[in-house]
Amino acid sequence: MEFQDRVLTCEDCGKEFTFTAGEQLFFHDKNFTNDPKRCKQCKAKRNTNRRSVRTETRTNCSACGNETTVPFKPTQGRPVLCRSCFQNQQGGSELSPQQA
Repeated sequence: MEFQDRVLTCEDCGKEFTFTAGEQLFFHDKNFTNDPKRCKQCKAKRNTNRRSVRTETRTNCSACGNETTVPFKPTQGRPVLCRSCFQNQQGGSELSPQQA
């Protein structure tokens, strides 16, 4: 199958960009069925924005009761630990020579 450069229009900025034959070959090899919708600049900007958005939730530690923030949305029924309680639990989970 032979590929030729094609000109596409970016969905975000409306500018035209070239979908090269090499890129088309890559898409074909990876079995991607859709053409790219965004130019490289808009795709990079979109990926940067996705990484920078981070959920911070205020909650109380299940172990000590202190208020803390966690980088996720807690679900019911699962304990949420502050950093120090989490680290203490991680350090205490290994078996000592007497327990083994």
